[in-house]
Amino acid sequence: MAKKPTIIWTKVDEAPALATYSLYPIMKNFVKHAGVELEQRDISLAGRILAQFGYQPDDLAYLGELVWKPEANIVKLPNISASVPQLIEAIKELQSQGYDLPDYPENPQTEEEKEIKAKYDKCVGSVVNPVLRQGNSDRRIAPPVKNYAKKHPHKMRDVSPKSESYVAYMKSGDFYEHEKSVTIKKDGKIRYEFVDKDGNVQVLKEIEVGMGDVIDGTFMSRRKLKEFFEEVINDAKDKDILFSLHVKATMMKVSDPAIFGDAIRVYYKKLFEKHGKELEEIGFDPNKGLIDLENKLSKLSPEKQEEIKKTLEEIYKEQPRLYMVDSDRGITNLHRPNDVIIDASIPAVIKNGLQGWGPSGETDDCVITVPDRSYATMYSEIVEDIKVRGQFDPTKVGTVQNIGLMAMKAEEYGSHDKTFFPPADGKIRIVDEEGNVLMEHEVEKDDIYRSCHTKDIAIRDWVKLAVNRAKETGLPIVFWLDSLRAHDRQLIEKVKEELNKYDLEGVEYYIKPPREAMKFTLERFRKGLDTISVTGNVLRDYLTDLFPIIEVGTSARALSIVPLIAGGGLFETGAGGSAPKHVQQFVKEGHLRWDSLGEFLAFVEALKLAYKQAGSENERILVMAETLSKAVERYLDNDKTPKRKVGQLDTRGSHYWLARYWAEELAAQTKDAELAKIFEPVAAKLIENEEKILSEIAATEGSPKDIGGYYHPDDEKATAAMRPSKTFNEIIDNL
Repeated sequence: MAKKPTIIWTKVDEAPALATYSLYPIMKNFVKHAGVELEQRDISLAGRILAQFGYQPDDLAYLGELVWKPEANIVKLPNISASVPQLIEAIKELQSQGYDLPDYPENPQTEEEKEIKAKYDKCVGSVVNPVLRQGNSDRRIAPPVKNYAKKHPHKMRDVSPKSESYVAYMKSGDFYEHEKSVTIKKDGKIRYEFVDKDGNVQVLKEIEVGMGDVIDGTFMSRRKLKEFFEEVINDAKDKDILFSLHVKATMMKVSDPAIFGDAIRVYYKKLFEKHGKELEEIGFDPNKGLIDLENKLSKLSPEKQEEIKKTLEEIYKEQPRLYMVDSDRGITNLHRPNDVIIDASIPAVIKNGLQGWGPSGETDDCVITVPDRSYATMYSEIVEDIKVRGQFDPTKVGTVQNIGLMAMKAEEYGSHDKTFFPPADGKIRIVDEEGNVLMEHEVEKDDIYRSCHTKDIAIRDWVKLAVNRAKETGLPIVFWLDSLRAHDRQLIEKVKEELNKYDLEGVEYYIKPPREAMKFTLERFRKGLDTISVTGNVLRDYLTDLFPIIEVGTSARALSIVPLIAGGGLFETGAGGSAPKHVQQFVKEGHLRWDSLGEFLAFVEALKLAYKQAGSENERILVMAETLSKAVERYLDNDKTPKRKVGQLDTRGSHYWLARYWAEELAAQTKDAELAKIFEPVAAKLIENEEKILSEIAATEGSPKDIGGYYHPDDEKATAAMRPSKTFNEIIDNL
């Protein structure tokens, strides 16, 4: 008997979680007719917190084991990579719901507080992805989405030939300059040591490594970073353009908040000079952004508060204008470290004609500040290209697919547990078990030292995936690797060695540093030609937002497949960056505009994998996948995506259309007569009751909705809010 494949659907946060209350019953009831099981596992922020304190099973740990089994088949929706302020908000909400959870101890004093903080720290930042992504990344735009974007192009604002926007990056003192890298010769352990000027040795961490793994060490000089910020801020002032900073404090959760904090220390230098004592007294932490000052200001006397506010006003008059997150509410780029996230924020500037929003709600040129050179150069290349050749035309550009080295916490995104701030001037070195020093760096107190560990098996799997894609598509592959960068030199050797193992007839490949790779790719892109970028983990993240946003207006519509090393599959469903606004709108006026297209596309791929997992005997699963893909094309062509305003089609209505088109396609297909027979009456009922279903949904719009919680909704309340059509529910539930 054929195996019954199971697809895991992740329970997450915010808008995708709300949409799931409506979509999941549709998917579950349709695919049960092909012998496919669906089950939910909770990886939401609230779920992770509750699991840490024993209130529910640890589904993230369960999935962490499943991804190493060939039967893994997971549809992973976007979850919150929580910042500490979000964590604290979630804890408060759970406490208000009756969970006996301790407060988050920001400065733990006792052993118990340290233990509590350690549990909570397992819930912040990008803790989900490194556990689940035990494979490399295959990201691309599905043909129905690309075709739709060419027929209905999104707006790309023209760029002025006089644009003064540019990308600023450090010319010395950064991670790029200081990087050293080695390939490990045998299995064993290595340790990180800090050696002070008197020769005292402190062991910072010990880790296990395998033969062939690549280990890097590097640091950023805080002194040079501050000098750089000073220079860039002065230049923005001289040119009268906006100052903007673009980092990734969610993924680089130790190093990037420190970089962000230094930007605040320099921009608001006058604040620290005039009120340093008071700022210390209230415990203001610049690494958490200006919001931390706002939250702690009330600890001071009203007079002192006024003085500080006055100084801030003076600073805004004296310093260059800041790039804004929300001009109406006065929320600047420096408000919170995770408000401006580089992979989404730079494409937004490009889309907006190389301009950002200023404090008065105006748009203006800006200095796009990306301190470290490792990838800033490729952003510089695209910005300069646009200034010379003009804005991109979505109806004419090609597509850029990506194969990303992501598995097993590869590269910089796996570095936060090996990021250190030296307690004094001295050296940080990496030493093997025999006491051999593999590398060492002279550092100054509080410099940002980080190291990453890239596994040999992950690198080889990445090259295999790239070669397979090149053969499947006939497209050229470009390895974005820089021979002047220590880590990339190790990778280039491995790539060349690995490529020799394959029959490369008909495979066109290149190895180019990021700036040159961008130049090559853009030349093709503007001619309407397609290219596959083969990159490390950070560039994967950056490019798979950058190109989809240019091509189709959003990265949420990109197909993100992770072929797991163990043989299973993880299918990610796009970006969740705008999810908070969607939830706020739904709670306020009962209209949800989350587009589940990413989930639809991921589910097509999950079904294709389920077909293989069932031993390719159950053709019905393939019919399900093919008909869903056709339904998605109709969904796009007939413009059934959710709209922005109350009274227009919302997420729940869009799910009706997806279900209807899918039922119609299943009824019309000729490969499986029995399946067609099951879905003919379903399609007929959905067509016949169109007006009734949509009016039952529309009747609930325009009024506030109680879902029982932002981070931890009440299932009953959220289901009632997201499945308001009795008629539709009866058709789906009785399938």
